[in-house]
Amino acid sequence: MMAKIMTTITASITTTTMAEPEAPPNTFWRNPRWWRAWAAAGFGPMFVVFCVLALVSGALVWHLKGPDVFWQALQEDLAMVWQTVPRVVVAVGAASILWVLMPREKLSALVGRNAGVRGLIFASMAGAVTPGGPTSAFALLAMLGAVGADRGTLVAYISAWATLGLQRILIWDMPMMGFDFSALRFAATLPLPVCAGLLARALPITLNLKEERRLRDKL
Repeated sequence: MMAKIMTTITASITTTTMAEPEAPPNTFWRNPRWWRAWAAAGFGPMFVVFCVLALVSGALVWHLKGPDVFWQALQEDLAMVWQTVPRVVVAVGAASILWVLMPREKLSALVGRNAGVRGLIFASMAGAVTPGGPTSAFALLAMLGAVGADRGTLVAYISAWATLGLQRILIWDMPMMGFDFSALRFAATLPLPVCAGLLARALPITLNLKEERRLRDKL
């Protein structure tokens, strides 16, 4: 009996020792498997497709326009990347902070299908005051989709950002076209996001959003 107990204890110790220790929740980034999951998520098939397209396009430019045009285009592309990457990091970071801080239940009730026209109006107001370009708007759009916003709300938000953006009115419309044209354009396009949201709800199309996936859940 004692020998059987000692054998069981020894087997348990051996199994525990051979098992790979799990990283603490607050140090998951030290786990090599987390980095492998991050690389697989960030550099997946679409990344490879775009790399191939970029290489083919660069080869065509070199062949058709010559090396001087190729290096000039490459320099301009690198400058654009240098300007865009910080904006993407800030936009995704802001959306992540809002994702953590905002109460999901209340936000879901506010922008869900049951919110009716009120939800469309709220989404239109949020889209109109969202600053920045697509890096910030689509990050917040993905956050709204993750908390349960229906397709009408999502369409109303991005439509308002594209047509009623206050930053566009202040930076482009008013300085270049004047107050009268800016006010006329704003008044003419004001109902469009709500109408687009209602139309999106009425269309018999099934909307499948990307599922929320956390790298820590893959470990």
